[in-house]
Amino acid sequence: MPEPLGSVRPAADEMPYAEAGDLAPIRAFVRSSAVALGLPAGRADLLTLAVSELTTNTLQHTTGGGRVRVFAEGAQVVCDVIDGGPARSFRPMPAADSIRGRGLAIVAQVADDVTSWSGPEGTVVRMRMNRA
Repeated sequence: MPEPLGSVRPAADEMPYAEAGDLAPIRAFVRSSAVALGLPAGRADLLTLAVSELTTNTLQHTTGGGRVRVFAEGAQVVCDVIDGGPARSFRPMPAADSIRGRGLAIVAQVADDVTSWSGPEGTVVRMRMNRA
């Protein structure tokens, strides 16, 4: 669901990525930011896995890289992955013998809530993780 017009988003940490060498620093950024915002370490690892899948997809299927931002909202840690690709649709896990197609299914499985929309800043995939 898109952010309402005129809404004020809490301050967020943000980091860009544009090449494969940026992915390890992105993972470290997400994990440390999420833990600093109160997400338990195990849940921060799951969020990091989801972000890794999305950022890898960006580099494989779009041009121009993207950016990741992490912030707290109420009892949740929120993480946005923004890029120039199309809005994502999240489907069930593919069959075991499928060669590809697990990344978005993994994201949908590990996040407490995931939404995607396209707007002026690009396509946003927003993942919400409950802190408790």
